[in-house]
Amino acid sequence: MNEALLRSLTPSVLAILVRRGADFSAAEDAVQDALVEAVRGWPADQPRDPKGWLVTVAWRKFLDATRADAARRRREDLVDEEPAPGPSPAVDDTLQLYFLCAHPSLTPASAVALTLRAVGGLTTRQIAQAYLVPEATMAQRISRAKRTVSGVRLDQPGDVATVLRVLYLVFNEGYSGDVDLAAEAIRLTRQLSAAIDHPEVAGLLALMLLHHARRAARTAPDGSLVPLAEQDRGRWDTELITEGVEILQTALARDRLGEFQAQAAIAALHADAPTAEETDWVQIVEWYDELTRLTDSPVVRLNRAVAVGEADGPRAGLAVLAALDDSLPRHTAVAAYLHERDGDLATAARLYAEAAQKAPNLAERDHLTRQAARLNSRWCR
Repeated sequence: MNEALLRSLTPSVLAILVRRGADFSAAEDAVQDALVEAVRGWPADQPRDPKGWLVTVAWRKFLDATRADAARRRREDLVDEEPAPGPSPAVDDTLQLYFLCAHPSLTPASAVALTLRAVGGLTTRQIAQAYLVPEATMAQRISRAKRTVSGVRLDQPGDVATVLRVLYLVFNEGYSGDVDLAAEAIRLTRQLSAAIDHPEVAGLLALMLLHHARRAARTAPDGSLVPLAEQDRGRWDTELITEGVEILQTALARDRLGEFQAQAAIAALHADAPTAEETDWVQIVEWYDELTRLTDSPVVRLNRAVAVGEADGPRAGLAVLAALDDSLPRHTAVAAYLHERDGDLATAARLYAEAAQKAPNLAERDHLTRQAARLNSRWCR
């Protein structure tokens, strides 16, 4: 059973149903029902035209649900528009669907959450982690968004900023989480960059390319995480780095700085350093100052504490960290790292162990556990 194929076809099938008149919530339910049928039947007999099969089955599921709802009997004439049999055209509707989900009737936060859930393939738990809110809160937000667009014809595309936020979060989850969506996010951002002359679109594409260039070096052969400072820079993709830097420089020259350009500038400084010791941390702190001004994000402030610790010493970093909410994700891990840099191995080991218990995924938990064990073995000698 090719789950990757199903995931790649889902946005296009959903877009076709929406264009044919299905409201978003009903279309999503119908597509999910069609996917269940595919999971049951395809292992024994996969159709020659998977997309066409999904469109046909999903449309029939939608019509069945429509007929069953007395309040929507007026939609029964849509049966005449059932897709004709035969291969479906190979059209990629994914980016269009991202814009349609960023509907003007939704707040940006709700539009992002809805798109991540329905189109991006992320779970409610993953979206909640990205937004730093409880899973139950995010579930309610997504439900409200679905109710808002229920019965609304999605023919008014939303704004670029909302779509960029979705693409950014999809990439982050694909880069570091449980679902590999990074390449898909890059592909869609390339499409958007080719279609729209916007410095923040270029900034986001540059950021993705610079991060993706380091991906091969982020894990050891056994799957364990390799921190940036310990990565084999010879495994970094220099072509992606060069492309990302060139795109960023062009965007920055337009003097319309945004958060994605600032993040890309930080990534470029890491990519430009021949060794970890040669990283220009002073300039990175300056970019984090710009990013803090643009976003006022607690996560940005947390990352800035690390940069200050590198530029001005661990105690300076700890002083910045002390002013932040200690419930922030990875706050404990940052504290452990800075205490280790300051030579307090006992405190660092304890904090690494605490951070491991809070880690959002298994790879990070294992890494932090190993860090704690390493320091405990040194401290106890």
